[in-house]
Amino acid sequence: MSDAAVAAPPMPRAPQEIDADRVVAKAARRLIPFLVTGFIVAYLDRVNIGFAALTMNGELGFTPEFFGWGAGVFFIGYCLFEAPSNYIMHRVGARVWIARIMVSWGLVSALTAFIWSEASFVVVRLLLGVMEAGFAPGVILYLTYWIPAAQRARVLAGFLIAVPVSSAVGSPISGLILASMDGVGGISGWRWLFLVEALPSIILGIVCFFCLPDGPQSAKWLTSGEKSSLRVALENDAGRDHGDHWRALADKRVLVLGIAYFGIVIALYGLSFWLPQIIKSFGFGVVATSLLASIPYVCSALAMWAWSRSSDRRRETINHTAFAGVLSAVGLACAAYAPTPMLSMIALSVAAVGAIAALPTFWSFTTLALGSGDGVVGVAVINSIGNMSGFAGPYLIGLVKSATGEFSDALLALALGPLITALLLLRARR
Repeated sequence: MSDAAVAAPPMPRAPQEIDADRVVAKAARRLIPFLVTGFIVAYLDRVNIGFAALTMNGELGFTPEFFGWGAGVFFIGYCLFEAPSNYIMHRVGARVWIARIMVSWGLVSALTAFIWSEASFVVVRLLLGVMEAGFAPGVILYLTYWIPAAQRARVLAGFLIAVPVSSAVGSPISGLILASMDGVGGISGWRWLFLVEALPSIILGIVCFFCLPDGPQSAKWLTSGEKSSLRVALENDAGRDHGDHWRALADKRVLVLGIAYFGIVIALYGLSFWLPQIIKSFGFGVVATSLLASIPYVCSALAMWAWSRSSDRRRETINHTAFAGVLSAVGLACAAYAPTPMLSMIALSVAAVGAIAALPTFWSFTTLALGSGDGVVGVAVINSIGNMSGFAGPYLIGLVKSATGEFSDALLALALGPLITALLLLRARR
């Protein structure tokens, strides 16, 4: 053998020899923990109003009907600005835009501590929705820059698990703040709740600006071969980006999927905003209520993870989403007329499991159906339509509760939402 042959350097691995699944797993390990933490904080800032209401409503004189309406106003601002927010993120980059969202919603959330009337409550909730608009759909879009369709339900579950985790963790924390800080410095516990829980989002927004890459090509922790392998894997299952992102507004699939998402989310937010008051109506105190309110979400976190893995393993998303919707509807219907608090808690847990387990499989199907071009605006529009139920669900429960003095009829009405979702998705399968 010649000296030249001995001295020849080893040939570099071709991009296609790099295991794309390993690269996806590496990206998920780097991104998901931070994104989940951000969404936990976002969701907690969005729904902690449900715990604040345990004492805030009495102090400020809010009726159940007004509280449901005012809490849901958040989603008007949120939904109006989601599509523009996603478009801006796609243009300026995720790092800058997601950081802006997190810092601004944290500041506005803290302002909720200073409300003094119905008008101030409505203004701050509307502004909070505007500031937070685009975070969840922006991250869903951002993950399509990294994760091929075959692994997407599982990875989306890793992100969306923040929904049940935020409630499971946030419920006892919120209860503890309400109980232990009430009167500290002459300030009500519910005001401390907003001040304390706003700080993490501001801190995370600053961290995001310095640490989050805009996409695989700007990730310093990926080699050039890993970037090429990931790009090939994404190109294999994504349509070409045609550049006309706004054409999704005229796509009837977006409308159908938006209505289907509405059905899931109306159950989710109806429970999120009112579950503490439903449990308190059983006769429990603030601390016990906060602990019991975490139970449905602990169950939901486990169910979401198992259900998304089942979806990826079978490479099927529509039936998984539809079945979860039916499960949520059954849980809500049973909770409406459960004869004991224990049976009611079991039924509410089943309802939460169904609504939350449907989220990752729904978005996995949706992002693949729309592709990379229509997904920029389409994902935001679907999320906007669905999240309008965040206004409808809490207001519906408050309206019925004011009229009847009971939660049962309102829960029965909520059950129609996920049932309609299941029917729409089974029809869309054709």
